[in-house]
Amino acid sequence: MQNFSDDTHVQNEDDLALQTYFKTGISPDDVSAVFPLRRGQPVLQAFTALFHGGFNGVLLRLLVLRELTADVDSPSLSRADINTKLGYLEPEALETVLARLRSTGLLNWDASQSVYRIAPTARNVLSAIESLLQVEENNDQAEMSYMLTQVAGAQAVGGVSVEQLHHLLGRLIELTEEFSDAIASGSEFQLRAAQQKWHTACDWVEKGSQIIHAITHDERADAATHRAAQAIGRAQSALLNMQGMFSRALNQIERQRVHLGQSGLSTTDIKTWLLQKDNLAALADEALAQPVTPLFITPSEMIDVAESELLSHRVSAIAGALPVGENAISVANDDSDALHELDHWLDLLHKTDAKEKPVALQDILLPANFAIASYRASMLPLLGDANESALQGATGTLARLPLVFNSKDKMQKLHDPHIAAMSIANLSFVERSETVSESTSTSAPNRETP
Repeated sequence: MQNFSDDTHVQNEDDLALQTYFKTGISPDDVSAVFPLRRGQPVLQAFTALFHGGFNGVLLRLLVLRELTADVDSPSLSRADINTKLGYLEPEALETVLARLRSTGLLNWDASQSVYRIAPTARNVLSAIESLLQVEENNDQAEMSYMLTQVAGAQAVGGVSVEQLHHLLGRLIELTEEFSDAIASGSEFQLRAAQQKWHTACDWVEKGSQIIHAITHDERADAATHRAAQAIGRAQSALLNMQGMFSRALNQIERQRVHLGQSGLSTTDIKTWLLQKDNLAALADEALAQPVTPLFITPSEMIDVAESELLSHRVSAIAGALPVGENAISVANDDSDALHELDHWLDLLHKTDAKEKPVALQDILLPANFAIASYRASMLPLLGDANESALQGATGTLARLPLVFNSKDKMQKLHDPHIAAMSIANLSFVERSETVSESTSTSAPNRETP
């Protein structure tokens, strides 16, 4: 027999305890957001029963409950079956967990048959937890798979809620702002990481487009659900349109990349190498053969030297004598080799036939050593550049070639004595207009950039 008066007394105490968190004059029943949480009290209490306390206790409860629900051959379990299945646990620890699961309603005891039965709420809670663990195991960088799975499952059974759609919409907006911040930062490493995360998000957007389309065309959905689905569609479009922003930002960084002499290395290569080092201070070990010897000077010597320099300049100014002329030092043109290499490469590109099918990147850059191949690769972003094509010189000729550079975020190994691996890319044919370059050829300055 159940004592209803005692239950009412406990409920009133809970209401009074909840009231202490609200301002004076405001009742929890007056807040609309409190009602769905109270309505889901059995489910929330199930989570409380599992996750209350330290991590080790939570882990033990989940372990026991997962082991008990894993046996699908029989809907009931005797105590002997439980002891056999969980024989690796201490009897006292197992009894404590079983008592907690029984007291919270996750595990039901059938006294007539002396067996345990798993409550439906326990299976629902474990199903939600398994979905989250699966998402973490698959390393979803965009963290959208779980929310999209919940929306898809709810739509399949006809019970999608506005709150579920709002969670998905909020995540899409957060990703858009995150990618915008990465683009505004101008950091190549942040852009690369954000672009990889963007590709993962786009994969989930493509999978979710059909679900959102079904929701918007569902006559049973209310107006709030339709508005949330339409907002998700607009957020998805904004996310997909960021491909051009990533490409422009990376191309701008490619143009501004600084190469270290004729070595073929760039500042990006140096930074990537430094980031792979765990202890940067160790690079300075044995870098100095001798310690630095400081030199000290007293104020008297400083005054003497300053006075001597001052008087010598004054005497020179009074005499008014001009310095003796010297011949200008002849400096060799360091760019001659680079310009010669660029002219030679332009001849090869003119002979390239990409009309039938795209030409692989390695066929354009190789055969060559690492320095020459890197120099050629640094010139590829100039293909189709509108500003560069209006100029004269070798780089302007390169920009006006009817070729377009296409690349992917993947590498392929090569059988080459100088180059171990190279990005998967190609050059394809494209029609370009020569009117702009011809009209500006007489007025544009002559500029060649090696």
